[in-house]
Amino acid sequence: MSRLRAAFTLLLSVALTILVTVLCSVPIILAGLIKILLPIPGVWRAVSTFCHFMMYGWCAGLAALLHLNPHLKWDVQGLEGLNKRNWYLLICNHHSWADIVVLCVILRKCIPMNKYFLKQQLAWIPFIGFACWALDMPFMRRYSRSYLLRHPERRGKDVETTRRSCEKFSRQPTTIVNFVEGSRFTEEKRLQTHSPFRNLLPPKAAGIAMALNVLGGQFDKLLNVTLCYPENDRQPFHDMLTGKLTRIVVRVDLLPVTQALHGDYINDRVFKRSFQQWLSDRWTEKDQLIDAIKAEYKNAGH
Repeated sequence: MSRLRAAFTLLLSVALTILVTVLCSVPIILAGLIKILLPIPGVWRAVSTFCHFMMYGWCAGLAALLHLNPHLKWDVQGLEGLNKRNWYLLICNHHSWADIVVLCVILRKCIPMNKYFLKQQLAWIPFIGFACWALDMPFMRRYSRSYLLRHPERRGKDVETTRRSCEKFSRQPTTIVNFVEGSRFTEEKRLQTHSPFRNLLPPKAAGIAMALNVLGGQFDKLLNVTLCYPENDRQPFHDMLTGKLTRIVVRVDLLPVTQALHGDYINDRVFKRSFQQWLSDRWTEKDQLIDAIKAEYKNAGH
């Protein structure tokens, strides 16, 4: 009976999630077609406002679906002082596809609609890729170290993409989200990357360094978000869909955007090293925080 209940919950959750996504993404896609046919600044601004409204509806729909799970408990700290009229740069660890859902749900009423740095490959997913483009999501083409050794002319291209994407965000309050690890955490990836952290992959600094360089004067705060699923650490997204997710822990740390975080990451080696060290220090603190959260709930369970 337990397996049948989980299977039914999974099918129902997937069906409802698809329904909510279709209802919100189809109008966004149609609005995106208007952006292509009428490349006029005023039209683009109106379309962007409409697309943000529809994305808010998608976030609200996901929040309603999560509330159908009677076992799910939230432990969220640090939302005080956030404002939808401000600009934010948000960095976060990336453990699961559930992370995107969690960030959308808890932050939708607190800050401007999230803009996620997305992998270039996602642009080719039918419907979803075009909807993300209509929402002005920045797509990042990441190159491996071995590829750059073979094609040195590509060095810095992903950073230039960041620059172009961020420039258009200067017109209205925006939250730029970057999962700076570049990939979802797994133990296999942790070993492959020789990560010095127990719960995280090594952070990649170039994207947020460029975002700060382009929009640093407009960012009111940097949001350092830590996500943890202490009772569902192995497969939180699957557990979310099957109704087995029992606890989501979110910690939001507001950091000042100081002058020390502004600089030429590509050409200034001193700044590059200092910025990488600053980010590594934040990741060390985040790793220790996740350890503490897991220990707290493990002890509470006993």
